[in-house]
Amino acid sequence: MKTRFALFNRAFILRVALLLSLTSRSAYTPLFVDADGHLIPGSIATMETVSIGGIPQSIWFRGVDTQKPAIILLHGGPGISESALFRHYDAVLEQHFLMVYWEQRGAGRSYHSDISRDSMSIDQFESDLDQVVDLVKQRFGKNKVILLAHSWGTVLGTIYAYKHPEKVAAYVGVAQIANFSEGERHSYEWALAQAIERDNSAAIADLQAMSPQPHSVDDELTKGKWVEKFGGVFHQGLSTWKLIQSALSTDETSLVDLMKFWQGNRFSLESLRPEYANVDLTRYRSFKVPIVFFLGRHDWHIPSVLAERYFKIIDTPCKRLVWFEESAHNPPFEEPEKFIQVMLEEILPLATEHISTSVYR
Repeated sequence: MKTRFALFNRAFILRVALLLSLTSRSAYTPLFVDADGHLIPGSIATMETVSIGGIPQSIWFRGVDTQKPAIILLHGGPGISESALFRHYDAVLEQHFLMVYWEQRGAGRSYHSDISRDSMSIDQFESDLDQVVDLVKQRFGKNKVILLAHSWGTVLGTIYAYKHPEKVAAYVGVAQIANFSEGERHSYEWALAQAIERDNSAAIADLQAMSPQPHSVDDELTKGKWVEKFGGVFHQGLSTWKLIQSALSTDETSLVDLMKFWQGNRFSLESLRPEYANVDLTRYRSFKVPIVFFLGRHDWHIPSVLAERYFKIIDTPCKRLVWFEESAHNPPFEEPEKFIQVMLEEILPLATEHISTSVYR
């Protein structure tokens, strides 16, 4: 008993020590240095707070060479900053692109308790994004930027690429939304079928209580919990908790960010659900920029089968679809090596040359 008690105390002390260290440390982003520890000329590594849409918003700029093509990350959620996750899993991109990690209003360090719920609208987010695009163009002398969108971020990116082709070199939709309501119904039906097949009474009760699909943020989160449990969010290996641990392992993140994560996610979901629950992106079909979809074969959180159907009706000078066979909803984190490879082989050329052929994969 004494041994077990001692082990428990040791584990408890280690956890407290870890929490204290995470709380007390200051977030920073490491500089790009050469083998001798000297700053690499032309590189950038900063975490900044910028006034966007009338409120302070957090933007990280990272790249070994600011002359490289610029990528603006449009994270998922809404209200879930993924900047630290991309830093953890996909930092190699910073060697080939100028990465702009924008934490949208209500997310990450762009969450503030005094943000007006009335300002949480897709139109306002589009206006915010336009300011970010113009900031990147003016500050770094870019004609156009690449939009890299994930999940909820694909709503913002799709609409922006449709409305502002003159500012967009290419649009990349990861876990692309098509018709949100239809996707939510497909996701719900898949989860219920899995619950019945596995004879999981708790899941069956939870899901049947919201039949025929989620009606609220609580329903959406409950449905999402079971979709993750059954492998429709992560195909293998990963989990939400493992992603949180990965984010906390980066220099840029502390427990302050974890607390803001929970606050910002709930606030954003509650504020935006009445609007995004009715989003139908399939009405945006004709684009003047290259459109690329990265889809996880096993994604039932935002069903990839619907994104594929949407892809087929898009009319654009160049479109490409890349399947990630070992991923569900999170290809950048489930298959980071392939994700980076495809970004370099498929997306980098789109930022530097005009492509007029249409390719389907």
